[in-house]
Amino acid sequence: MPKENVIQHVLIANRGEISIRIARAAAEAGIETTAVYAEDDSASLHARRADNAMALKGVGPAAYLDIPGIIGAAKAAGADAIHPGYGFLSEQAIFAEAAEQASLTFIGPTPDALRAFGNKVNARALAVGCAVPVIQGTDGPTCAEEAKDFFEGLGTGAAVMVKAIAGGGGRGMRPVTDIADLDEALTRCASEAQASFGDDGVYLERLIANARHIEVQVAADAGGNVVVLGDRDCSLQRRHQKIVELAPAPALAKEQRTALWSHAAMITQAAKYSGLGTVEFLLGGDGTLAFIEFNARLQVEHTVTEAVTGLDLVRLQFDIANGKDIGDLSIPSPRGMAIQARVNLETMEPDGSARPGGGKLTAFEPPAGPGVRVDHFGYAGYQTSPR
Repeated sequence: MPKENVIQHVLIANRGEISIRIARAAAEAGIETTAVYAEDDSASLHARRADNAMALKGVGPAAYLDIPGIIGAAKAAGADAIHPGYGFLSEQAIFAEAAEQASLTFIGPTPDALRAFGNKVNARALAVGCAVPVIQGTDGPTCAEEAKDFFEGLGTGAAVMVKAIAGGGGRGMRPVTDIADLDEALTRCASEAQASFGDDGVYLERLIANARHIEVQVAADAGGNVVVLGDRDCSLQRRHQKIVELAPAPALAKEQRTALWSHAAMITQAAKYSGLGTVEFLLGGDGTLAFIEFNARLQVEHTVTEAVTGLDLVRLQFDIANGKDIGDLSIPSPRGMAIQARVNLETMEPDGSARPGGGKLTAFEPPAGPGVRVDHFGYAGYQTSPR
């Protein structure tokens, strides 16, 4: 059995609405919080919602990517844990390791799990190893000659998706329907991947046309219990970035949902994963179901799952980090449907292109967690046995 901790003071290594969201969950759990802020974020709301706030050196995103600076702030604040939120350092194994070396509880997956899922090719191999279906693709960093051979081998009428091996968020991805465009796509994806993730490796997958993008929310503890907390549909996207999220995913046949949940649980267990995670799949119009990636962190869209289940997923992260056994955790039937729509700061041009835009936001309330407080434990639902 995992050893139970008692987290008393958490440093929130992020900014904006997710920092506010974490601060609320921590307050309800009786955990003291310290926010951090860049020099140009001193007036930001997140710095006022925590119990304490500490300045970081530097401005803009770079300040929140300074691992020694953040670890130093946590130690100076007297924190015993770090919550990375999402984005920034949340999926960096070196950050999780730095926290561990500083005797700080990292509220997220282990460094090994972050490495396993931070590389999409490794994640594909893990899925194959536990009989979870994947899209036909190349097996590692793919050069132009290998990419051309793969494309030609798919036959007439096929298309491919060039994808960055590292990172996520739709960066370093490009569909190719004509092999004449392949070289340019490889060059552009590699360049974007290098700029975004420090790794220019790319690989190819067969493009599944008109597929739905379904994601499954999972939670797992250090003792090997894996619980599926529901699913979401994020098929409506722009430039491979999610625009609308629906929970639960609508119009899924019972056997499709059962398969999705089963595959998600299997890959989570195979990775000996601990924490919250999201397992993402494509569902083709012909019923083709394939794993595409595993997001080893809390996601922006966690709020719609909270809305339909009544579970506080950030509080659950604290429970898991404290070593709690979640074998009895499951969920009630979804209560209606929740929708999240994201606002893009863009101005659309008549030809359909877009340029960065802005405006005045006149109403905003940051996500605050489920509106109905429920006991996490005591529901009967889908879960798996310990490893």
